[in-house]
Amino acid sequence: MERRLQGRSLLVATFLMAITFLPCVAPAEEAEPPGSQNRPVIKASALYMVELKSGRVLLEKNSTRRLPPASLTKIMTALVALESAPLQEVVKIPARAIVHHSSYKFRPGEQFLLRDLLTAMLVASANDACEAVAWHIGGDDKKFVTMMNERARVLGLTNTHFANPCGFDAPDHYSTAVDLALLTEQALQVPAISMMVRTVTRDIAAVDGTRQIVLRSTNELLLDPDVTGVKTGYTSKAGRCLIASMFKDGQQLLLVGLNVIDRWEQAPRLLRYGQTVLRPGQE
Repeated sequence: MERRLQGRSLLVATFLMAITFLPCVAPAEEAEPPGSQNRPVIKASALYMVELKSGRVLLEKNSTRRLPPASLTKIMTALVALESAPLQEVVKIPARAIVHHSSYKFRPGEQFLLRDLLTAMLVASANDACEAVAWHIGGDDKKFVTMMNERARVLGLTNTHFANPCGFDAPDHYSTAVDLALLTEQALQVPAISMMVRTVTRDIAAVDGTRQIVLRSTNELLLDPDVTGVKTGYTSKAGRCLIASMFKDGQQLLLVGLNVIDRWEQAPRLLRYGQTVLRPGQE
């Protein structure tokens, strides 16, 4: 009896050793989708990348999570302003608007064309220019913010709410990567905005010619000739944010990232991945 038990124990031990060294095969339903092995790691709190013509979503992470958008907010400010007043309208900068100075130091009483102030806030992210636009269009910044939120409602941005025109951190100031993509797609249909967000440098001047300002873009991606915009953002709470567009081979990629780590290294890599996925024959 003992000998038979020892024999059975030997067989069981042999079997267990054999299956230990067998390759581990995942069930068919758990297999990775084709091409997923090349999918890049997304180092951001939220991200959404879409090809605009087809509507094909190429990458996403927490894309409907409400987060602070920082100066990506200025896309909505520009859209509302241009739907409310002509580019050539003269804006007198009110003293009440100069709360947050930019490095360009716009001054109370100066007069600029609306076009030039919009360029300053989209290209150089100038907060004083942004505030001046909001006060001019809305009569005060609170009324202008009401206009922004109404426009968000019309666009169907159900997870977006603005508390100020420039993107400063506030408890009720938030958006999502998806909503910002929808907003940007709408804004890029406005020729003036599409032109401004791809500008690297631009000279503007006060209406009376007493002062000239050289604007320089905050968007390092524009060094790539295929990149066509769009906007950078940063606050201590929001982190580094970015909306980037790229047009190549008849396809337009739009990437929105919130709290992106190493955005100038990561964004080009994600955009090139999107191009690869869109090539014929690729998954």
